[in-house]
Parts: sequence; structure tokens; C-alpha cells
Amino acid sequence: MRFKDKVVIVTGAAGGIGGAISARFAAEGAEVVVTDMNGEGAEATAARIIAEGGRARAFASDISAVEGCRAIVESVIATEGCIDVLCNNAGINRRGNLLALTPEDWRLSFAVNVDAMFHLCQVALPHMVAAGGGAIVNTASQWGLHPAPNHIAYNVTKAAVASFTQNLARDYAPDGIRVNAVCPGEIHTPMLEAGVKRSGRTIADLDKLVPFGRIGKPEEVAALVAFLASDEAAFMCGSLVEITGAQAVS
Repeated sequence: MRFKDKVVIVTGAAGGIGGAISARFAAEGAEVVVTDMNGEGAEATAARIIAEGGRARAFASDISAVEGCRAIVESVIATEGCIDVLCNNAGINRRGNLLALTPEDWRLSFAVNVDAMFHLCQVALPHMVAAGGGAIVNTASQWGLHPAPNHIAYNVTKAAVASFTQNLARDYAPDGIRVNAVCPGEIHTPMLEAGVKRSGRTIADLDKLVPFGRIGKPEEVAALVAFLASDEAAFMCGSLVEITGAQAVS
């Protein structure tokens, strides 16, 4: 119960990793605000948490627009009264090399993966600073540190997430704000399954590429996120933590 009575915001909470992060915080006592552009998906995540005895509410919002980011924070402050943990997890993956992408692919990748993080932090930070501290955990990617081929939009935006994390940590550590990022490798999510299906490969094919013998689980990323947000990681600030099963980028 490391987060008993803490208020946690999780973006992209309708997805595999976001849903697992939300469930993990709720299982440890948090009041979780699960947000996603997919309102039905966010409601489903909240319903699962409540069915398991946790506390959660869904909030549908399009964080690719600054207004959507502000609406989330304003709602949480008005309803829950504070923000203890912000998890910037939402992300999209527009696959392809530079010539395969459209300008809209590029724009939307930055709007969701980078701009939303900027706007959410900008509106949430004053409340966290006023409260004397807080934790921000961003979802970057192994590919943001070690680029994979034919994913230039995703790789570049996740590299930006990593840099943003370290810059924000440096600036706000004196205010008691700890900012860290997880950098997952291949994790078994609906997004990954869709990509595997398009490529003609299977999950078993991906498992063989990982020295640990399998790709990761959303719950394993969630456990790392919860650790970074907890008091157990009290001196971790500005860290980019890879969780890859020792897999190198192919």
C-alpha cells in the first residue's frame, strides 16, 4: 500500500501498459484517474479496478490538444484536490521510414508523445510544487535511446521524452519533484500485436529475439513505474530505466 490515499493520473489508460499501470497503483491504495481519448476504454479500465476493490474514475480527453490536457488537471484538482503522481504514458506509433510518413503522421506523433507531456506537466507542476513535492513517471522507449529501423517518428519522439525527463528533473528536483522515465523494449500489448500481425511474424518469433526467452508483460512495466513513483526510489531523479529482458535493438 505504498500509495494509500495518493492521487495518481495515468494517461493512455485504455491501452495494455496504461491499464496495467492504473491497476497497479489502485492495488497499492491509490485513487487513480484513468484518462484516454478512448472514453469507453478508460471506463472499462476503471470498471475493472473498481470490481477488484480499487478506487478509480475515468476521464475521456484528447491530450493531443492543450485544452484536453488542461481539462484533466482541472478536473482532478476540483474533484480529488491534489496530484501526487503523474504518469505520462499515452503514446502512438506511426511506423515507416521518413519517405513513408505523411506530415500528419509526424505532427500527430509529436502532439501525443511529446506535446501532451509538456502541457500536462506545465499545468500539473504548480500544484505539485505547492504541495511540497510529487512524482512524474514518463513512458519513453528503448527505441528512444537505441533507434530501431523504420520507426523514425516514434524513435525521435521517444528520444524527446527521454531528454524532457532529464531536463525536467534537473529543473524541479529542488522543489521535491522527482521525474523519471521507463524505457520498455518489446512488451506484449494490443499495439504490439497489431504491428506483429502486419509484419507477418508471431509473438513466438519475437520471444526468440529476447535473451530472457520472452517479450515483456505490461504488468512488469507497471511494477517498475510504481517503484519509480514510490518513496523507495526517493533518490532516483532524472533516470531513464530500460526494461528489455536484455534484448538489443535489432
